[in-house]
Amino acid sequence: MEGLASFRAVPSFTSRPRSSILGTALNPRRGNSLSFSSSSSSIVRAQQMESKDDEPEPEKIELKIKEWENSMYHNEVAASQGIRIRRRPPTGPPLHYVGPFEFRLQNEGNTPRNILEEIIWHKDTQVAQLKERQPLYSLKKALDNAPPVRDFIGALRAANSRTGLPGLIAEVKKASPSRGVLRENFDPVEIAQAYEKGGAACLSVLADEKFFQGSYDNMLAIRDAGVKCPLLCKEFIIEAWQIYYARSKGADAILLIAAVLPDLDIKYMTKICKMLGMATLVEVHDEREMDRVLGIEEVEFIGINNRNLETFEVDISNTKKLLEGKRGEEIHKRDIIVVGESGLFTPDDIAYVQEAGVKAVLVGESIVKQSDPEKGVAGLFGKDISLQSV
Repeated sequence: MEGLASFRAVPSFTSRPRSSILGTALNPRRGNSLSFSSSSSSIVRAQQMESKDDEPEPEKIELKIKEWENSMYHNEVAASQGIRIRRRPPTGPPLHYVGPFEFRLQNEGNTPRNILEEIIWHKDTQVAQLKERQPLYSLKKALDNAPPVRDFIGALRAANSRTGLPGLIAEVKKASPSRGVLRENFDPVEIAQAYEKGGAACLSVLADEKFFQGSYDNMLAIRDAGVKCPLLCKEFIIEAWQIYYARSKGADAILLIAAVLPDLDIKYMTKICKMLGMATLVEVHDEREMDRVLGIEEVEFIGINNRNLETFEVDISNTKKLLEGKRGEEIHKRDIIVVGESGLFTPDDIAYVQEAGVKAVLVGESIVKQSDPEKGVAGLFGKDISLQSV
C-alpha cells in the first residue's frame, strides 16, 4: 500500500551513541522531512529518546549526510563497472533519528540482496568504528613494530617449481556463512603448523569475526608461533585503512574482491601494498571482472573464485572458462600468477585447474575438516608434497 507506515513511540531505557546519526532521515535540503519507501514489508518503530541532550548536533548531521552522499556516488561508479554489491544501503541503514524519535525501517533499500552485500554493509560500519579508535596516523606508527614482510608470491613460485603442482595456500578457517562451523576443535596455531608440515607454501587466515569466526589475533598467534609460511589476511577490504591494519598484525598479503571494489580502488590499494612490500591477490568470479582486472596494469596476482556470489553454487569449470583464449594469453604474457579457489576437494580437481593454467590453489574446507590437516594436504594432492618428501 503506497506510503503506508505504522509506528509507535515508547520511552527509551538505553541511550544511543551520537555516532549513529543518519543523514538520510534528516536532510536539511528537504526541510527536515521524512520520506518512506513504499514497500509492503516496511516496519517502523518510533522510540522516544531520553532527553534533548541526546539530540544530534547540526554539524554531525551534515557530516553524516555528506558521508552518505559520497557512498551513493561510490555505488553509482561501481554499478557502471558491473559491480552489483552496494557499499552501503542506498536509502540509509535501518536506524534513523529525527528529533526525539528513533525509527527502524526495513525495506528493499536497506535490505542486503545477498550474503556478500550483508558482509560489506557490516564491514563498512565496523571499519568506521575501528578508525575512530585507531586513526591512520597512529596505525602507520604501529608499522614500525610489525614483523618483516615475507615474499608471498615467491613462496608460491618456489613450491610450484619444487613439486610440479600448484602451490598451496591453505586456509585457517573455522566457519563460513554457507557451511556453518567447519571445525569445532579449532586451534589456529596447531592447524597452521600442520599445514606447513604438510607442504603448504602459504597460509590464508580469516580475519572476519561475525561471519567466519575469524580473528586478527589468530594471525598474530600463528606468526608468533614461528610458522614460516607467508600469511594472507583473508578479510573484506573496502578501505585503505584495513591494509595498514593487516600489515600491523603481521600480514604479508591481502585479498581484494573485484565484485566489491571499483577499478580505481583496486589500483590505489595495490599501490599501497607495493609500497608496504605486500602481495595483493585480486579475486574475480566472471568474465567481466577478469577483463576489468586485466585492464589494471599493477595487477600481478589473480584469484579465480569458482563460487557464485549470489547463489553460492560452485563450479570449478569457471576457472577453465576464465583462462581460455585471449585472457589466458594475456595472463601468460604478463607472467601473472593465477590461484584457483573454491570447490577443490580431490587430486582430480587439482589436476583440472592446473591443466586450465593455475599455478596455485587456495583451499580451506576440504583440509581443515580433516582430523589431521597434514594428512589432508597429502590427500588433496594425492601425494606427499612436504619438504621432507623431496
